[in-house]
Amino acid sequence: MLADRKKVCVIFGGKSPEHDISLKSVTSVINNLDKQKYDIIKIGITKDGKWYLYSGDTDKIESGIWEKETEFLKRAVISPDSEDKAILIFEEKGITKIHPDIVFPVLHGEYGEDGTIQGLLELAGLKYVGMGVLGSSVGMDKSFSKIIFKNAGIPQADWVLVKTERDFGDYIKEIEEKIGYPCFVKPCNTGSSVGVGKAHDRDELLKSLSEAAKFDRKILVEEFIAGHEVECAVLGNINPKAAEVGEILPTVEFYDFDAKYNDNSTVLKIPAEVSDETREKIRELSLRAFSAIDGQGLARVDFFVKYENDEVILNEINTMPGFTNISMYPKLWDAKGVGYRELLDELISLGEKRVK
Repeated sequence: MLADRKKVCVIFGGKSPEHDISLKSVTSVINNLDKQKYDIIKIGITKDGKWYLYSGDTDKIESGIWEKETEFLKRAVISPDSEDKAILIFEEKGITKIHPDIVFPVLHGEYGEDGTIQGLLELAGLKYVGMGVLGSSVGMDKSFSKIIFKNAGIPQADWVLVKTERDFGDYIKEIEEKIGYPCFVKPCNTGSSVGVGKAHDRDELLKSLSEAAKFDRKILVEEFIAGHEVECAVLGNINPKAAEVGEILPTVEFYDFDAKYNDNSTVLKIPAEVSDETREKIRELSLRAFSAIDGQGLARVDFFVKYENDEVILNEINTMPGFTNISMYPKLWDAKGVGYRELLDELISLGEKRVK
């Protein structure tokens, strides 16, 4: 059995602000992959973009210690030569090659979830887990996914697109007349609530815009929706399926970065405390959103359900959601009877069967 194991290359870290979340996610992924089925190759990317084959202890990845374990590090790159289908490892005596059966990019944010590494893997002729180039790129850029979802007839929060090339003051009147306060301010190309702020007045709006501008040249200002924060997990290629619907019950004003990854007081309610009819609506809209961006593999789709009338409003789609031990995506499938290990098996299988 061990001799027939598939070579699965997990890639983690990366240059995005979500580097540390990737370290958390990949630790859970590696620990849950069936070692009887898979020979795991670990490729880490530092914050400054250096690629390494890491042969050390998985438990040292989450803390970042892995980068300092030089005896377990070898420089590595993926060859873009599609005939090669290889990871090149730079040894003292020359270059050796590893030929993975599939790549699992456990990367969040820019350079990992935005179509860039997916494009490299396509060039290299390597099979991989998750969304393709198109789905990844439009799913990552909230300004483009907004347009796609609007054309698909999916209800979503109203928005104003702000670009940092212009003075923020040029947008104030439009934002106050169209959106009002409170409002949310989001960099277009980050996840995990990195750079997201909530503004209750003009001063807070300008401060939030300045903070968001640290992460992106394009910023969304969205209307505030008073409602349940709910999420649905989608899995599949041609005939995707939607899992259970879960609800976020943060103990802070909104579900920010700390609430997602550091605050154990945040409650994940599965199933969400909404009606059966509303839950089915969320699942149906999740599949529509997934299809609208040409989805394959997986996604977590986030919604608001208005308190006043139970209207379902799409928030955003995440094409490589968190895979930590407290993340919603695996928990939602677990609620449907698909355990973490079985979920990883299915994701690998879907990657192998990707439809061009």
